[in-house]
Amino acid sequence: MAGTTGAVEVTVVGIGEDGWDGLGQPARAALAAADVVLGGARQLGLVAGRVRAVEAWPRDLAAAAAALPDSHAGKRVAVLASGDPMHYGVGGTLARVLGPGRVRVLPAPSSISLACARLGWPVEEVAVVSAVGRPYAAVGPQLRAGARVLVLTGDKDGADRVGALVAERGLDAEITVLERLGGPRERVSGPLREPAVPPHDRLAIVAVHCGPGPSDEARAMASRVPGLPDTTFATDGVLTKQEVRAVTLAALAPTPGELLWDVGAGSGGITTEWLRADHRCRAVAIEPRADRAAHVRANAERLAGAVEQTAGLVAGAGGLRVVEGRAPAALAGLPRPDAVFVGGGASSPGVVETCLAALRPGGRLVANAVTIETEAVLADWHRRVGGRLRRIAISHAEPVGSFTAFRPALPVTQWVHTAPADGAAAAV
Repeated sequence: MAGTTGAVEVTVVGIGEDGWDGLGQPARAALAAADVVLGGARQLGLVAGRVRAVEAWPRDLAAAAAALPDSHAGKRVAVLASGDPMHYGVGGTLARVLGPGRVRVLPAPSSISLACARLGWPVEEVAVVSAVGRPYAAVGPQLRAGARVLVLTGDKDGADRVGALVAERGLDAEITVLERLGGPRERVSGPLREPAVPPHDRLAIVAVHCGPGPSDEARAMASRVPGLPDTTFATDGVLTKQEVRAVTLAALAPTPGELLWDVGAGSGGITTEWLRADHRCRAVAIEPRADRAAHVRANAERLAGAVEQTAGLVAGAGGLRVVEGRAPAALAGLPRPDAVFVGGGASSPGVVETCLAALRPGGRLVANAVTIETEAVLADWHRRVGGRLRRIAISHAEPVGSFTAFRPALPVTQWVHTAPADGAAAAV
C-alpha cells in the first residue's frame, strides 16, 4: 500500500511453509509492489528473488514497528509473518503501534488450523498456549481430563517440557509433535504415550490429548470457579481459607485485563485465584516476608501458570509482580489498580487511605478482618465512605469423641467498597 511522507501504511502477508507457491494473488501482488519487504530470515528466504528489496527485523521488533513512520516514510512496505499474522504474530503489534486503519492483513492458514486439520480436532474445542519466549508454566492450568491443548514451542525440547507438566498433574495423555506444517518437510510424530521424544524443530507444535481419571487435586485445579482446596497451595498457614476466598473473589469480581493489588498477600491465595480467572488478569502481590513471597510465586506459577515479570506488567498481557515490602510505603509507584484486596495490614496507618486514593473509577476494594481491632477499623471506614459490611462465619463437621459436631472457624468481617464511576475520590 502506498504511503505518504511522514506516514506509512503496511500490508502484512501471512506465508506458510509452501512459500510463494502457496500465496494467493492479492498477497503476491502486495509483495511484488512493495518498495521493501520486512520479515524474519526464514520468511524472507521463502520469497528470495521475488521481491525488490528485503530487510530483516531487528531484535526489538516492537520498537522497529513503532519507528516505521519515520524509518520508512513514503515507502510501500510489506511485512511477512508465519501463517495468520494476527495470532501471536506481528500483525497485532503493528495494529497496536500504527493503528488498525494503517495495517492491511492478508492471512494464510495458521499453524493452529493446520494442526487441528491433521489431528481431526475441532478448532473451537482446543486450548492454545504459546511458549515462544514465554514460560511453559502457562500450559499447566490448561491440562485437565479430556483436554485438547496445542502448545507453540520455541525450544527443541519443548515436547519434553510439556510432558513433564502432564506427569506433574498425574494425567495420562497422548502427545503429538507437528513440525513444518503445510510444507514439503512436514512431519507429524505420534501420538506417543511417553513424553520423551527425539529433539524437534525449535518452532513446532506439541499437541496434548489428556485422558480421563486425573487425581482429585488435578480435578480441583481444572476448575476456574474460585475456592481451590487449601491443601492445593504451598503455605505456612497464612492463607485466606477456601470458603472465605471464594466469597472474596466474588466481591473483587476479576475481569480480563484488570490489575489487582493484593496487600499483605500471605501465601498468595487471592493473587493466584485472581490470575486463574483469565490469562489476561494481572496482579501485584505485596508481602513483607521473603518466605511467603516465595510461596506467592510458587502458587501463581503452578496453579495459574503465571511467572513473575520483573520488567513491569503490560496491559492486556497478564502477569504477576511480587513486591517484598510493607504497605503503605511499598505501594508507592505501583500502577493504578482496578481492584484491591487488603488481607493484612488494614489497621496500619495509611494503608486503606492509600488504596482508596489509588483505585481506578469503578474499582473495588475488599478488606477482611479477623481481629476486633481491625474489625473496628473496617466498621469506621464503612461509616465514613459507605460500601457493604458483612460477617462470614464457616463451621466444619469434625469428630467429637464418637460423635460429630460443627466446629466454627474464626469469623471474618469483610468490607467491600466500590469507587465512584465518575472518578471522584472517596472522602477520607
